Amino acid sequence: MALDSATQVTSDPDGRVELRDHSAISDSPHYNPELAPVPLDQRTWTTYNFFALWMGMAHNIPSYTLAASLVALGMDWLQAFLTITLGNLIVLVPMLLNSHAGTKYGIPFPVFARAFYGVRGANLVALLRAFIACAWFGIQTWVGGKALHVIVGRLAGDGWTDAPVVLGQVWTLWLCFLGFWVVQMLVIWRGMEAIRRFENWTAPLVSVGFLVLLAYVAVKAGGFGPILSEPSKLGWGPDFWKVFFPALMGMIAFWSTLSLNMPDFTRFGGSQRKQAVGQVLGLPTTMSFIALVAILTTSGAVALYGEAIWDPAELASRFDSTAVVLVALVALVLATISANLAANVVSPSYDFSNAFPRRITFALGGLITGVIGIVIQPWRLISDPNIYIFAWLGFYGGLLASVAGVFVAGYWMLAKTRLELPDLYLSGRGAYWFRAGWNWRAVVATAVGSVLAVGGAYGGPFPADGLIPPLKPLYDYNWVVGLLGGLLVYLALAPRREHA
Repeated sequence: MALDSATQVTSDPDGRVELRDHSAISDSPHYNPELAPVPLDQRTWTTYNFFALWMGMAHNIPSYTLAASLVALGMDWLQAFLTITLGNLIVLVPMLLNSHAGTKYGIPFPVFARAFYGVRGANLVALLRAFIACAWFGIQTWVGGKALHVIVGRLAGDGWTDAPVVLGQVWTLWLCFLGFWVVQMLVIWRGMEAIRRFENWTAPLVSVGFLVLLAYVAVKAGGFGPILSEPSKLGWGPDFWKVFFPALMGMIAFWSTLSLNMPDFTRFGGSQRKQAVGQVLGLPTTMSFIALVAILTTSGAVALYGEAIWDPAELASRFDSTAVVLVALVALVLATISANLAANVVSPSYDFSNAFPRRITFALGGLITGVIGIVIQPWRLISDPNIYIFAWLGFYGGLLASVAGVFVAGYWMLAKTRLELPDLYLSGRGAYWFRAGWNWRAVVATAVGSVLAVGGAYGGPFPADGLIPPLKPLYDYNWVVGLLGGLLVYLALAPRREHA
């Protein structure tokens, strides 16, 4: 290995970098052991670990509802499948680009963000990502709690499902929601290694529940013929394209959060090849699989019940067979816990820790995530497919896309993948202190990209003419607009010789 005696940074033959001596940065207020670069001997995740991670994250109830909601909006099975598959292939590109830094330097997302936003300024995007993850944690916990409620209801009878209503829901549903929340908090309290082990053993099981749902609906519907013959309510004309582009942005936005914070996981990667191959095999295949299952199942529900039931827990509750309901929903509950821990707790745990490194540990950050996830009232976000896709997914997708644009421009085009690793932790000096810990160029680029992307937001809670009417046409392409806006503005503002 080559050794740089000035910085005590060593380079592995495959290009991964290690900071052997932490003494120069360990006293910094922006350092703690969980944010520190991972030593090479602890970067042990294999191709299967990353594949299993994606299988665990993708196979969950919100992934199912994402696909099913497209059918509820009027698409046929082919239109919905193509929309989701294309969206996941697109979002895989920035995901792999941002994953590279995690594997190379062993750093999590908020520390990576310091290279472009400044050591303090990184908190801006880290907390933005964290609060979105908190909302997603709440959504996953709510739908998992609903599935658990159906399971217990099948065993306990009508007294459970028809319990007195409290705050708009039967009190037994609130109890399941709280129980589901507590189980997840116990796992996250044990740290990243507990999450990795949980993902590994649940990954092969999470497909079972969805396949059971599909098989039951297909048998009841008389095979796949009636399901596949369900016509599109949109056709292939202007009505389809009017829905397709904002829906595609929503599909991209679904994983745009992970496209930013994958360094939280790839920092443990055994090599660049292992993390990249694991993700290429994991994300598009698992999401396409769950999309196809969800689309066919929802289309089957239309044939059986005359309506598109996009909530799998509600669909299962209509089944006659208690055994089918139990097998399907137990698997879905496990899948949802697996996805929620990886996708929606790891990132904000690091992000909150980054904001207060000396006070907030990874575990405490996870607890904060759980509390905010309840306060945000996730049952409102997922109550309607139009709000779910166009307002919730579309709006935050545009915001995060502008951050992704800054990352791609800074890391790949300006820094050429070279970062000064110790400087990411230094206070008051170093390459990434910029001005008082903030890089105004990145902040401006993010603001401009975000305004262009979501300034024209319309529908749902937004005005019919858009927040900023002249920008309304751009909102249907919010993720692309945000990515290009952030990237181009950052490149235009950055000094020619600036490393990031």
